[in-house]
Amino acid sequence: MTVDEAIRLFSALLTPLIAIVATYIAWQQWKTNRQKLALDLYERRLHIYQEVRKTLGLVMRDGSISLQILLEFYSSVSEAHFLFGPEIAEYIDEIYKHGTELGLLTEEREENQKHRQDDYDFKKAAAQIHLELAWFVHQSEPAREKFKKYLRLSA
Repeated sequence: MTVDEAIRLFSALLTPLIAIVATYIAWQQWKTNRQKLALDLYERRLHIYQEVRKTLGLVMRDGSISLQILLEFYSSVSEAHFLFGPEIAEYIDEIYKHGTELGLLTEEREENQKHRQDDYDFKKAAAQIHLELAWFVHQSEPAREKFKKYLRLSA
């Protein structure tokens, strides 16, 4: 094989080699972008789960929740409809509904304690508040289970 033939052979092989290297680099970039997308999605989902846990914790700590905190919670988890299946959005709506009920019941009780209205039934109100608080207290495990499938990092 002469030098000219060798140069032509290497020139002919160089184009497919460059194509193979370029394909490998593109595949690696695709893989990296896919992993970054998965990590970004995980972080956004984790933020929503943390907001749910924080709100549940506030209720358990304080025995009530203000309507302002509930509105902030609902706003902070508003993108859940786009990041999770419908069961998470329904669960967030359920937390909001129970929180609203608890907040209104405790506000009403406090208002009636100040003004002592005769027709207000404190025992009935206490029972209703207790039911709402019990619902919140029992949400740690259901919340974890509902979010678990969305917060798994695959190896």
